[in-house]
Amino acid sequence: MAYVWDKDLETGHELIDNQHKQLVRAVNDLQVANASGKAAEEIERTIDFLLGYTVKHFHDEEALQIEYGYPDYYEHVSYHREFKGQVAQLAGRLQEEGPTRELVDEISQHIGDWLLHHIKSDDLKMATYVQQEDARRRGPTI
Repeated sequence: MAYVWDKDLETGHELIDNQHKQLVRAVNDLQVANASGKAAEEIERTIDFLLGYTVKHFHDEEALQIEYGYPDYYEHVSYHREFKGQVAQLAGRLQEEGPTRELVDEISQHIGDWLLHHIKSDDLKMATYVQQEDARRRGPTI
């Protein structure tokens, strides 16, 4: 199942949206590689990118939240930590079991589903706050 980027996923923050698009693309690439029987090295490379880029993305999101004094920062960070823990468990299974089709499907679906849910709920909430705070900082327009 390919994940589709649409307007419902846009936060309005260019950096965050571009990173989200890359993450969605990487999940889809992983699914394609797995379905087409690509070499284990390619699958592992894609998973490594996905895991590393997720950490970078979370760092950038959290920095944005600090910059704008996001009131739900600690709750949002706890979601990121929980997800990183789940991904670490899946990565451990991948090392133990190897990149079986079933496990790679499970990893891509878990990451994809979590990512889309997180964007639609937590990230859009954060983006709305950042936009409102930006407008407040600019002051009234005449």
